[in-house]
Amino acid sequence: MNTLETQSCPECKSALVDDMQNGEIICSGCGVVVDDRMADFGPENTSSNLEDKMRLARATGQTTYSQHDLGITTDISISTKDFSGKPINHDMANKMQHLRKWQQRIRVSNPRERRLANVLVKMGDACNSLNLSRNVLETASMIYRDLDGHVEVKGKSVASITAATIYMACKQCEVVRSLEEICRGICAPKDVKSKTKLAAKYYRTMVMEMGHKTAPIVTMDKYISMIANKTHTEVRVERLALEIAAKTKNSSIADGKAPNGIAAAYLYVASVLLGQNVLQRDVSSVAEVTEVTIRNRCKEILTCYKLRVTLRPSLTKN
Repeated sequence: MNTLETQSCPECKSALVDDMQNGEIICSGCGVVVDDRMADFGPENTSSNLEDKMRLARATGQTTYSQHDLGITTDISISTKDFSGKPINHDMANKMQHLRKWQQRIRVSNPRERRLANVLVKMGDACNSLNLSRNVLETASMIYRDLDGHVEVKGKSVASITAATIYMACKQCEVVRSLEEICRGICAPKDVKSKTKLAAKYYRTMVMEMGHKTAPIVTMDKYISMIANKTHTEVRVERLALEIAAKTKNSSIADGKAPNGIAAAYLYVASVLLGQNVLQRDVSSVAEVTEVTIRNRCKEILTCYKLRVTLRPSLTKN
């Protein structure tokens, strides 16, 4: 029970306490029941699982851009009983079925809403298969909604426009994903090459129409960290690769070259300098470049700069 200091008993002017279990407000002095219908402002259920809380809640959660109706739609459930548990007759069941059918039809009343619903569903499935965060999905949904007002998306490939939108969202959220990798999570293996080429065309159109601010450049640090995480490289190797990249960022080494190849070369050079056994084959498979590309980038780095690594002497016991 909790004592309510701001209120007092109308009989003896003593402090009141609330009984949350019985829903009553009683006097702490004489015991008179002041109110027997106290409002419960606590949680609706005691479940610790978020999905159970959302399922048992009487109201919906936050609105989301990943659904065409922003997640605030109303569904008519399929049931043979009313809200009190009493069975409904056959005529009422047919009427509810008719209302349910038309309610589902008017949710997407025009071709633009149907196209938006199809793209957002495809986008959600792609983000789940690529293990992308909710932030990327929401950002991609907002980008497509903005794109629908600037560019005519009617007649364009749903898979390619979805891949281009997710690719731009990954850039804005600083998540390293290649366009081909995104297309592999959306399309069939035989269509990856053609869909990737078409998605690249859509992406260039999006950048020209929506401005360069919507597609920030992913820094070299992100590529190095991504390759290091996937290859399970030691932290000191990754730190040395980041230091080398920071000291050579003002040069023209990366001009006109793929950033994943440069990042793989930085990581391989750092592993060689520290005496770590990192194979070019492993780095090239993760970075999606060939071993020849890594060797050429390493040659360019070592030709333009003279690297000297000073190791800290080991501590010896006295």
